[in-house]
Amino acid sequence: QVRLVASGGGLVQPGGSLRLSCMTSGINFKIHPMDWYRQAPRREREWVASISSDGSTNYADSVKGRFTIFRNNARAMVYLDMSSLKSEDTAVYYCHATRQGSHYWGQGTQVTVSA
Repeated sequence: QVRLVASGGGLVQPGGSLRLSCMTSGINFKIHPMDWYRQAPRREREWVASISSDGSTNYADSVKGRFTIFRNNARAMVYLDMSSLKSEDTAVYYCHATRQGSHYWGQGTQVTVSA
């Protein structure tokens, strides 16, 4: 059974920082690419960042230079460090994995950026 559990969201002021975490189980974590997505109210789910099994990363233009995705294979966890947060970053953030063509999603963690 594949399980992804996201945590670390909360309320933060503009310009602040947060670290999101995603704990995984049921997959051979170290061989899988991992992703973070987010979804704001009344918006489609948006891809944010990806990290490959070898550690290569890619980011959406909207977060480049502010967000960092990294992984700890020994702990089967993926993280998203967010800095210089803006109100536009307010969303539910989801971690994501794919196995044999099936998509798996964490439950989501709410990030609210507000003064």
